[in-house]
Amino acid sequence: MRFIHSTTLGLLVLVGMLFPVAITTAQSISPEETRKYLPDKLGDFKAATPVVPVEAQSADKIKPFDAISAASRSYRYKDGETVSVFLAVTSSDSGAFALLTSWGCSAPEQTNAKLQAALGTKSCVFPNRIEFARGPVFVDIEFNKDSRVALETLQSMATLLAATLDKGEDDVPVLVKHLPDWPNLKGRVSYAVNEETLRNWFSDQPVLQAVDFLGGAEAVTETYDSGTLVIIEFNTAKIAGDNDWNIKTKINELRSPTQPVGMPIPSAYRRVGNYAVFVFGAPSEPVANELIDQVKYQQIVQWLGNDPYAYERATREFTETTLGVLVSVVKASGLALVTCLAVGGFLGALLFSRRRARQRNVEAYSDAGGMLRLNLDEMTPETDPVRLIGPGVR
Repeated sequence: MRFIHSTTLGLLVLVGMLFPVAITTAQSISPEETRKYLPDKLGDFKAATPVVPVEAQSADKIKPFDAISAASRSYRYKDGETVSVFLAVTSSDSGAFALLTSWGCSAPEQTNAKLQAALGTKSCVFPNRIEFARGPVFVDIEFNKDSRVALETLQSMATLLAATLDKGEDDVPVLVKHLPDWPNLKGRVSYAVNEETLRNWFSDQPVLQAVDFLGGAEAVTETYDSGTLVIIEFNTAKIAGDNDWNIKTKINELRSPTQPVGMPIPSAYRRVGNYAVFVFGAPSEPVANELIDQVKYQQIVQWLGNDPYAYERATREFTETTLGVLVSVVKASGLALVTCLAVGGFLGALLFSRRRARQRNVEAYSDAGGMLRLNLDEMTPETDPVRLIGPGVR
């Protein structure tokens, strides 16, 4: 019995020792998917270290952005400069963009047109680092802490690495473009692909506890002079309707007299198409509603199977194209006809005027009524008398 007890105790101790390791392993993100994006050599850059997996603490920070693989690696330039590359692979382009905005980059933000063409719209250049998202991949390039690297070296590394990545949609998510005056935004756009990230942003707003990102919803937020705007996009009208009911129920609950005094509630809320739009921190509800009025929902219909209206749409497009071609041909033919008539009339008038001038010259020396006659009697001089030198002229 003592032997069994000792054996059991030993197993429990062993399990207790391995349990933290198991938790750490479960929380880490595999670097395998990332290895193919961090080769041993990139142009004049050679790997200085092997591919290093991210720590569990860093993995927990990037998991909310649907990261499936992440790792870092250092590279040495031909001049001896060393740069560090952190790369994370997410499950979607939106996840990579969300990770980019959380890293401190307010995309789009780029002043170097040539570099932007190489990295894409979703990129930021800082004095000591370059961040960009290309397809489902997020990249952060910086110089090592123990060395200084020229910005040109970072740009060269970023350009080489970006060329090996699939550019995906190569544009910011459409939801960002639905922010009011989005091309001229001065603040930092933040993007989320799950409710956990959104609730962390606004931990003091209990209304967001009613939001469910079921079906792959996404959210974007930006701060304006009139308040902080939050737009959540749901994939279907059914999901948007369910969330709208839950949100309104939660707002009514927060406004009830049973709630503590000073309970924070949105300055305004409205459902716009499949969007749930919030405004926090506005000076008044009318001001908040004016900001929501600038949010427009553009409906996009996608058929899961064959489009039942494909034939009608193709027929309409064919008819419109044919009519357009016919009208163009008629216009071109009419223009050609008018041009020919104008040129012909001008040349005809010119020829007619010349013939009339010649006819007038002939009428002055003709006894045939202005008509030409044969000089059978040899009475008409063979030469033009006007051109003869008069008598007495030498």
